[in-house]
Parts: sequence; C-alpha cells; structure tokens
Amino acid sequence: MKESSPITVRRADYSPPAFFVDHIDLRFELHATRTRVTATSSVRRSPQARPNAPLVLNGVALRLLSISIDDQLSDDARIDGEDLTIGSVPDRFKLVVETEINPTDNKSGEGLYLSAGSYCTQCEAQGFRRMTYFPDRPDVMSSYRTTLVANRSDAPVLLSNGNLVDSGDVDADRHFATWEDPHKKPCYLFALVAGRLERLDDSFTTMGGREVALHVYVEPGNIDQAGHCMESLIKSMKWDEETFGREYDLDIFMIVAVSFFNMGAMENKGLNIFNTRYVFARPDTATDVDFQGVEAVVAHEYFHNWSGNRVTCRDWFQLSLKEGFTVFRDQEFSSDVGSRAIKRIEDVQRLRAAQFREDAGPTAHPIRPDSYQEISNFYTPTVYEKGAEVVRMAHALLGAAAFRRGCDLYFERHDGQAVTCDDFVTALEDASERDLSHFRLWYAQAGTPVVTARTQHDAERQTFSITLCQHTEPTPGQAEKKPLHLPVRVGLIDAAGGDLPLTIDGASVGTEALLELREAEQTFVFEGVAQRPVASLFRGFSAPIRLRADETDDDALFRMAHDSDAFNRWEAAQQLATALLLAAVREQQPDRGPFIDAFGTALGADEADPALLAHALSLPDEALLAAEMDPIDVEGLHAERESLRAALREAHRDAMLRRYESLSDAGPYSKDPAAIGRRSLRNTLLGYLSAGNDDLSLAAAQFDSATNMTDSIRALALLANADANRSAESALRDRCLSSFYEQWHDQALVTDKWFTIQALSTRSSCLDDVKALLSHETFNIENPNRVRALIGAFGANHLHFHAIDGSGYRFQAQRIIEIDAFNPQVAARLTSSLAHWRRHNEPRQELMKRELGRLLDRPDVSRDVFEIATKALA
Repeated sequence: MKESSPITVRRADYSPPAFFVDHIDLRFELHATRTRVTATSSVRRSPQARPNAPLVLNGVALRLLSISIDDQLSDDARIDGEDLTIGSVPDRFKLVVETEINPTDNKSGEGLYLSAGSYCTQCEAQGFRRMTYFPDRPDVMSSYRTTLVANRSDAPVLLSNGNLVDSGDVDADRHFATWEDPHKKPCYLFALVAGRLERLDDSFTTMGGREVALHVYVEPGNIDQAGHCMESLIKSMKWDEETFGREYDLDIFMIVAVSFFNMGAMENKGLNIFNTRYVFARPDTATDVDFQGVEAVVAHEYFHNWSGNRVTCRDWFQLSLKEGFTVFRDQEFSSDVGSRAIKRIEDVQRLRAAQFREDAGPTAHPIRPDSYQEISNFYTPTVYEKGAEVVRMAHALLGAAAFRRGCDLYFERHDGQAVTCDDFVTALEDASERDLSHFRLWYAQAGTPVVTARTQHDAERQTFSITLCQHTEPTPGQAEKKPLHLPVRVGLIDAAGGDLPLTIDGASVGTEALLELREAEQTFVFEGVAQRPVASLFRGFSAPIRLRADETDDDALFRMAHDSDAFNRWEAAQQLATALLLAAVREQQPDRGPFIDAFGTALGADEADPALLAHALSLPDEALLAAEMDPIDVEGLHAERESLRAALREAHRDAMLRRYESLSDAGPYSKDPAAIGRRSLRNTLLGYLSAGNDDLSLAAAQFDSATNMTDSIRALALLANADANRSAESALRDRCLSSFYEQWHDQALVTDKWFTIQALSTRSSCLDDVKALLSHETFNIENPNRVRALIGAFGANHLHFHAIDGSGYRFQAQRIIEIDAFNPQVAARLTSSLAHWRRHNEPRQELMKRELGRLLDRPDVSRDVFEIATKALA
C-alpha cells in the first residue's frame, strides 16, 4: 500500500481488543545493526471477542525470525502491511515472537534507535511495533519483565521500566540486567536505554515513608548540567503529594537525557526519557527560560505517573485525558513555585500563538478528535494547551475543593485502567454533585468562541448590566456550533481604581463574581452600582475565548493602570497596542500619543514587579497581530511594529536607559523569580534601546560583559538583525556571532541557540544565511533538535518565511521532502507552517498551495505529511 493512501481511523469505530496480554517477557540482545528481540507473552482471548477471532499483531520494519504458540512453531501467520494475523489460536496460550531490527538504520525517532551511540526507545504513540509484533494499542495493558544483554564496553549502563531485579555477566565481554515493572501498562510506556552514561544520584522519602532512589543519566561530560533537573524532580514529587495526594509507587525513578529525540520528553513508567534540552541547565549555558522549561517538563513527565500511567487512555482519541490534565497540573505547579500571574500570561501567549491559530485553520479539531490518519499528528496545541484550559474551566466551575475530590475519585476508581475523557468528567460530577453535561461539549466541539460584551449603566436603578454573546465559527467537519458552558470571572472597577463589592439577585458575592455563560446570549445584572464602573471581564483568562468588548480606549488605559487582576492589566496594554498597530497598517493614522504616555507612566512605576512590567511593556509579536488580520499584511505589520518601537524609544530613551542601568546585576547568577524578573525587564528595555538597529553598541557591550546565557543570547539576537548595508553594525554582528560560536561550539544546545537567532533574524539576507548554515560543520539534518533550531525557526520567521517571491516556502518544502524520507514526525510538524495559506493575500496563497502540492506529488510521501498537506488544501 502506498503511504499516500492512508486509512482513516474513527473514534466511532472503536471496539475492545479481541485479545489481552497479561504479562510479557522481553529479551533484547543489543547490537548496533542486528538487535534480536524475543517477546514471550501470556495471551488470553477477551470474553467479548468472537470464538474464532484471529490474533492480529502490529509490526513495522521488522525481520520476523519465528513465531510459536505454546512452544509449537506457527505456520499460520500472514503479514499484510503493518498487521500480522494468525488465523487460529486457543483461548489462552503462550506466544513467542522473535524479530531482528537495525537500530543504526532507524532514523525515525520511533522504536529502538541510536542516539549519540546509546540505545534508546520511543514507543508513544506506535513505536513499540518497530521492535516486535504486538497488539500495539493503549487498552492492552500488561506487566513487563525485560532483560537487556549487551557488550559491556558499548553499554555499561542497562535500563528499563520498573525495579532492577537481576544483573550479571553473560561472558567475558557481555553482561545483562533484568528489570521488572509490577504495574500493568500499555506498550507505549515501555522504555529501554543502554549506553555509556554518567549518573547523578539523590533520593526522596515519600509521604508513606518509603525511600525512592533518584537517578539522572546524561552523556559523559554533562553531569554538571543535571543538578537543576534533579532539584526540579524532588520539588515535583513533594508538590504532587501535597497538592494532589499522589505518592510515587516504585523503588527507583530515572531520567535519561538523549540528544536525538522527536519530542520534549516521555513519561515511560519509572524511566523517563528526555530531550537534553529539558535536562541540561547551567547558568553559563542555559537561559532563564531554559531553567523554567526544565522545571516544568520534569514536573509534567513526573505527574504523568498518575495522570497517564496509573490511569491511561483507552484509545488515542482520548489523548487529552492524560495530556490536557497533566499540562494543567504542571501549570499549577509552575504557578505555585514561581509567579502565578507571569505563568498565566505566558501560558495564554502560547495558547494564542499556536492553539488559536490551529483552531482557525484547516487542521482544527476538538480536544477529543473524531478521526485521524496518523496519530502522531494529534500531539497538538489543541490536545495539550486547550485541553489544559478545559480542565482549568472545570476547576473554576467546581471550586478547588470539589475539583480535588473529583481527581481523588478518578484516580481511585480507575487505577490500573485504560479509560476515556467521559470517565474523567463523570468522576468530577460524582464528587461535586454538579451536572457537567453541557460542559462536555468542550470535548467534542472545535474552534475558538468569540464572546461579544456589551455593558450598560442605569443610574436611576443603580444597576450595571453585562450582556455576553458567544459565537464559534465553523471548522472543518463542523459547520454548526452550539453555545458552550463558559466560566466568566468578572470585577467592576470604581473611579478610584478599586474593586466594587458585587451584588447579584440580592446576594453579595464579594469583589469578584464567577458568572456561568451557557446560552448564545445572556445578561447579568449587578445591583447597587451608583456610578458607571469599568468592567474587568474574563479575569485570569477564565475561558479560552476571543473577547470583543465595547470598552473605550480610555477604559482600557484605566484598566491598564488600576485593574487588580494582573493578567487583565497586561491584557489591556496588549489590546491597546494591537488596536493601534492594526489601525496604522490599515492607514487610519491613529493617535499614538495616549499609548506612548501610558507606556511612560508604566515605565516610571518604580514599585512595579519587574517581571510583570517587562510583559506590560512588550508589544504583541507579529504572529499574534497577524491573527487579527485577513488577509495578513506581512510587510505592513513588520514596518508599523518597528515604527512604534522606535517611537517609544524616541519618547522615553532617557528613562529606558536609566531603568536599564539600574537593573544591572554584577553578582552571581540566581534563578529565583525576582532575579529572573529583573533580567527580563532589562532585556526588554535593551530591545527598545536597540530598535531599528540604528545603534547596537549597547547590545554589543552587554554581550561582551554578560555573565549568564540569558543576557548573552538576548544581546546576540539583537546583533543578529544587523544588515550588511550598515557596515559598523554588521561588523559588530559578525564579531559577536563568531565569538559566541567559538566559545560554545562543543555545547550542542547552546549551538542550537546560535542557529535559531540567525534563522529568526530580520536582516534582508536571512534566507541566504540559513541556506549557508545547512552546510555548517555542526548542522545535522538527522538531529531533530538541530532541525527545529534552524529550519523550524525559519518557518516561524514571520517576515522572511512569507517573502512575497515564495522563496521561503520553496526552501521549507524542499527541507520537508528531505526529512520526510527518514523522520515523518518532524517533517509533518514543519509542514504545518504552510497550512494557513488562506489567511494571506492571493499571490502568497498560490505560492503556498504550490509547495503543498509538491509535497503530495511524491509517491513516497509519508502518511504524516500526507494528512497535514491534504487537510491544508481541502
């Protein structure tokens, strides 16, 4: 079957497995090109299955050596594509499958492959079938015993899931290790790692009094970058006990960092495999964002031990059951250990940049999809980030105490089971005694609701009414949309800038109300309001919607100065800047004065939290602005945004410089939130002081004197924008880029940053620079991190990727074709950058469609790329 003729899998067609595997013994005779896998399984027919149902196993790129049933070789096996079918089997039997695989030739990042000389696996979603024939589906849960055999010199470290139960020598050269996982799990949670690795050790005593050994494994020479990862793990374990009552359940927990990894990390039971990006962190090599990223991803994968492993998905349509819930949990963790306001702002920025864009495009889907052709394509911002927002709304509607009871009931009721999103919501309902039947629509309906708000003050009756109307645009496959159940957090701000006490239907509700919008249009009336207040709606972004309110610019400026909700203060500034920039692009000649003045007032507020101020002073980026235009004016947006940045600098340069210099920190690096906030504000101001690249001397001075990667990389990113036609600035750029590379070329993650800042540059020669970097000595197109750093980053370069001559599109499509030959997952993610062609003007539309067609014209196109490209063109 051609890869370009994939089968569509539909949720409605789900049927339970015909056979279960209660236990599997795996033996891996590891060899770089000829690994032998022996899988011995205890299989039983499901009581619900037909008596004559055949046994169907899944396998990809395997050399089948033998199959036996109850110690008798089978001659009844038929292979058709990825399925191996045995027509006649008993109700209970022992199945032994022997296969041979080639880890060296496997460049897909799935199954068993080599990463910098070490063996590692990635089995989610369907990688287990690349090692042995097996019913590769999440509702087949088994206990595992795994024996790894390897040459001691090649792989002195042998790891798998569970607890180590045996190890020793096989002969003079080879040794073995046997691991046993007592907890039943689906095969997507299986893992092994074998190689030359260094280990960082610690321990954690659980709330039940058990001591758990903690190990972080890294490639030799990197152990000094693993300490923050270990600290984050211990912090996560403690938080999960205190906040969700979840205790770890094995004697050992391991994290392994690998260089070649398609994802960020993977929650394999007891043996988490991580991209090095989310393990390595040292002040001279990692930015503040990197430190925070390590902490959040370590927490996310650890939290999966319960929300994903102990209770897992029945089928892949339920992916948000584990991912959306666990993203919510890691967001709450990061909010508790850092700044809740900053975390919320950053999460919403990511949601709007990626998920809102997805909701508005050809690949829009609900958080519980109805169909797929390639499951890897559904590891999306919708499943993760929007899934987390849906859980957050449930938390808001039920309240913290009832939500916690619901989670406890969910874990207790379904421990050791593969379940559905409906099971999760049912547990919340049962524990809270709330009917969430309307709320369940969030799981089935795609698209971002637009909420229009109208307000009216009645001075005579002393009432203030808020009318909310919701509407969701059609998405592929869903022409008709129903009203959703939305929690709306509301405050009313009086003339003095304080929150009014609120009364609804004669009942006092404090200074903030939680309204529940269920209909297409509802009006909420607040009583005892003598003077017109300013409404603060959807505080904390209480629902993932686009808000269109009837407030004036003066109202927004007032909220920017006085709103007690930090998120909505930031939101007011973003709304003002967005309106100003879009009006300028449309040549409406808006008055910049009030915004520039408000910017100066905020800049001069010495008591302001530096981290919040950094966000408040930052303009919306071009991708977010583009989401508000149809068609998108690429060049106009860039020009007007740069013009406003220059105007803000011209008006407030002296104040900016004073504040910038006051934030200088000569002491040792600290990753506490206050220090991170100071660096964030300082680097935000540096961006303004370098606006237009007219004078990059300050950026060069910061680069030369930087004592941490955060300050160094920010300065270098600004220097990288210098165009060749400005000789002095271009010379600074070249010197600093060269100096940075010479210092850090042996640190892969730092070199990734060096590639990325050049791929995101605004200089006119950016695409030529990127093409040249393809031939750089350290660029490796088989390394997903390096591909994301250069090719993926260029796809996010709003100015140059969308060049009017189509050169950016042609470049991207050619790289996708090259990568699709060996790593379809990475190729498909790159393809998404071409999917939103309808939002652009006609010349760009035709150019993007042409490249999507070129991807599909190949006879060997993967089903991963095929699905994205065909949906984009539909």
